[in-house]
Amino acid sequence: MSGPGHAAGLKKGSYMTEKVNKVVLAYSGGLDTSVILRWLQDTYECEVVTFTADLGQGEELQPARTKALAMGIPESSIYIDDLREEFVGDFVFPMFRANTIYEGEYLLGTSIARPLIAKRLVEIANEQNADAISHGATGKGNDQVRFELGAYALNPDIKVIAPWREWDLMSRERLLAYAAEHDIPIEMSRGAKSPFSTDANLLHISYEGGPLENPWTEPPAEMWRWSVSPEAAPNEATYLELEYQAGDIVAVDGQAMSPAQVLTHLNEVGGANAVGRLDIVENRYVGMKSRGAYETPGGTIMLRGHRAIESITLDREVAHLKDELMPRYASLIYNGYWWSPERQMLQTAIDWSQQSVNGTVRLKLYKGNVDVVGRRSDDSLFDENIATFEDDGGAYNQADAEGFIKLNALRLRNLAAKRGPSL
Repeated sequence: MSGPGHAAGLKKGSYMTEKVNKVVLAYSGGLDTSVILRWLQDTYECEVVTFTADLGQGEELQPARTKALAMGIPESSIYIDDLREEFVGDFVFPMFRANTIYEGEYLLGTSIARPLIAKRLVEIANEQNADAISHGATGKGNDQVRFELGAYALNPDIKVIAPWREWDLMSRERLLAYAAEHDIPIEMSRGAKSPFSTDANLLHISYEGGPLENPWTEPPAEMWRWSVSPEAAPNEATYLELEYQAGDIVAVDGQAMSPAQVLTHLNEVGGANAVGRLDIVENRYVGMKSRGAYETPGGTIMLRGHRAIESITLDREVAHLKDELMPRYASLIYNGYWWSPERQMLQTAIDWSQQSVNGTVRLKLYKGNVDVVGRRSDDSLFDENIATFEDDGGAYNQADAEGFIKLNALRLRNLAAKRGPSL
């Protein structure tokens, strides 16, 4: 290798400041991470360990092992981990206990996967005595922040190598040329290449780039993978019963399921009923606006159901306080602060609130809509004797409302008397 700053693919003026002996790479086996693997070997002259996470993205992951082996990575340095249950049980479910959405719409499907990947990267680095981790996130996006904040929170001494911030291979053409020059095995897909950048896991699939970069352009119908259009959805409604314990779904239609099984099933049912499509422009943490399209069928159902069971089991002020805290909690996840003390503090409060969130919700799915049509719980705070419009037998004295209203109106009446009516 030539001197620092002159290695193939390294930006002019970039310098490696310290020796790296072994690095753990978040590896998919695709073009970007395959090039990164060889680039790390050539540029840093280091040993590379590959880590591929199965988060339920629905893709065959064994080819990643084959490609890593073909590039000289020994079997003992290849990790392909099934993290589906941990992902849903320890990350997705806790997030949904807070009814979390970012900027009023986004269910954070990509954001919530990153802290788990960062955790596993650091764990493998510890197991392998590696002194660095590496990822394929670009310097424009949120994922670089999420991966690295998580890694530093779990291991403050870890070194992070982000090739997209160091090299000059800034286009697909340059990546392909580098791959050809270095005999990197790249599986070229047949037919036209999709214009979209996608990311998938059990919670969602996202689409960015291509025609979506113009926020006026409607997403093409053929883009969507997980859901049918409302026009193509069944003309008969589908009903679901979700059973909750401590805020988490434990059974669907009377059948007990693990967290990953719950989300897998709800994705299938929701997608078949056109549930979960979203087209938004969001504010990235790095400062730019980004247009993205998402399919989150199971998550959309989960959010609707959880709010329904909370509506009868949570005290009013607890529910309202949760709603006030949620935007901050959502921003923490979106921006990469899952492992921060403030997120953990909020999680403790949220989880405490879920002790009584038990019971069953009945939902009706029809052509993209998710309607709540029933809810029941042994911990319900709903009192029919008080809420009824019929004779309540004295359970509620309506005359008491007069004093309640006058006490609350006192400051308003005083203000009007001193300054005059506001009209």
